[in-house]
Amino acid sequence: MGDPLESLRALCSALPEVTERLSHGEPTWFVRGKKTFVMFADHHHDDRLGFWCAAPPGTQEELVAAAPDRYFRPPYVGHRGWLGVYLDVPVDWPEVAEIVQDAYRMVAPKVLVAQLDSAQDA
Repeated sequence: MGDPLESLRALCSALPEVTERLSHGEPTWFVRGKKTFVMFADHHHDDRLGFWCAAPPGTQEELVAAAPDRYFRPPYVGHRGWLGVYLDVPVDWPEVAEIVQDAYRMVAPKVLVAQLDSAQDA
């Protein structure tokens, strides 16, 4: 995949009832226009390119410990278990797609998660 922002945008925008708008000066994706699940981070608080996202409990600690060159604890939201993913390294886009879907599942209403699951089963 080419441009990391466009690749991330495609993954997020493919999910049910997702909207994008700027938040804190960065592209950010919301479920039903309200709940943030992914925030782009273009050198936002450091010299790195990446994104921050909601994550299931324990995921941040596991991935950061296993691959600190690819994952990090983001500022501000890291204490809530959010995961940071670097995009300025070779990116495993199928894995990032799973991470984005997990983030969506953490904040989306059950009816939208069910809609996502039924679309994937089809």
